[in-house]
Amino acid sequence: MTFARARRPDAFGGWLLLLGVGYAVFHHAGTLFAGLGEVGDTRWADWIDLATPFVVTGAAAGALRAGRAGGAAWTAFWFGAVLYTLGQGIHLAANSVANVAPGEPAHLWDEVVGHYLWYGGFAVIMATLAATLSDRRVRTGPVAYLVAGLVGFTHFTNSIEGQTVAMGIATAAVFTLWGMATRHGAGRLLLTAYGLSLVLFTVFGVWQGGFPEFSELGWI
Repeated sequence: MTFARARRPDAFGGWLLLLGVGYAVFHHAGTLFAGLGEVGDTRWADWIDLATPFVVTGAAAGALRAGRAGGAAWTAFWFGAVLYTLGQGIHLAANSVANVAPGEPAHLWDEVVGHYLWYGGFAVIMATLAATLSDRRVRTGPVAYLVAGLVGFTHFTNSIEGQTVAMGIATAAVFTLWGMATRHGAGRLLLTAYGLSLVLFTVFGVWQGGFPEFSELGWI
């Protein structure tokens, strides 16, 4: 099954690399840019995080356009992009408020509503890309597999720290199976990313006897 109208090998590869790097960097913005400090009652990391939906959805749209996606793919993408952007915005606002005035409402909107909409929207975007591109031929090499690994690692860390573990494991399992079925094409990158996630979930869960947040362990 594919949403694509026509095949054009490898035209989308650069966009997928940008998507993977952008996803890995911006979904760790709070940690990577924490050292930049504060701006009044906010953090620089919060302001940088404003760019997240532009980078991620923009790169995904570029890959779909380069892959000559059809109407069904664009409909699915826009649905996922709205969920993603809405969830990321709720998370960003509630998390920024919680840094100054923590409380149950901020926790609900950040850790529960925001995260499920945000990560669920990304899953829809990835499913749209997979349905459109995973059976296409694409050039792969060390850089491509490294970026795929970063995507898998980010999916794991976001699911643990965001406490969306059940959804994260289910999503990783589905995309791993999808990647196995299309490993002759771009699906091998999907398999690399989410297969790694499953390995990390398994190792971490056995090691810790569950899935505590990294912040609870004092790691971040």
